[in-house]
Amino acid sequence: MTFTQTMLPVLLCALAIGYAFGSIPFGLLLTKLTGGPDIRSIGSGNIGATNVLRTGRKGIAAATLIGDMLKGTAAVLLTRYVFGPEAAIAGGFGAFVGHLFPVWLGFKGGKGVATYIGVLLGFSWLAVLIFCAIWIAIAALTRYSSLSGLTACSLTPLVLWALGLPVVACLFVVMALLVVIMHRANIARLMAGTETKIGRSAVKP
Repeated sequence: MTFTQTMLPVLLCALAIGYAFGSIPFGLLLTKLTGGPDIRSIGSGNIGATNVLRTGRKGIAAATLIGDMLKGTAAVLLTRYVFGPEAAIAGGFGAFVGHLFPVWLGFKGGKGVATYIGVLLGFSWLAVLIFCAIWIAIAALTRYSSLSGLTACSLTPLVLWALGLPVVACLFVVMALLVVIMHRANIARLMAGTETKIGRSAVKP
């Protein structure tokens, strides 16, 4: 996979397409369409599935999770089909950035794990299975959802490298770093021992 100057417009177009997919705020749209509150006004104010779940609407939370995943997958598959494998890298990254920083919401989006998985699915279903296995193992040991996601995201580049996808692995190094940055509050709570465990209600909404 090599880069030439003539590829730049294609990569920028793929990046823009990916961003358009990723910036669709499923959590906000689904809660509003079903008569729920503005998801940004409750809990953490995040538009992701975890915060949607705080409304008590498990079905909408599940739909948000699926939507946030599949928009990443769609961006990868579409840009690969239209422009080729190099563009799929840009398309996947664009979708991930679009979810984190959607222009429609003042660049305040989700934390990225669901879209990370969706982009990963666009490149390797086997890597997704390994991601899920890591997540489940860490969750079973610690009962921390955030730690499970952070660990799985951080190890995924190594998994991709082992699967013979070094360029894709480099993309996921960058994405994993962004996931860590977006979870900085969770990391602070983990270090302080105040992070909410799976199966327990948060002390604060």
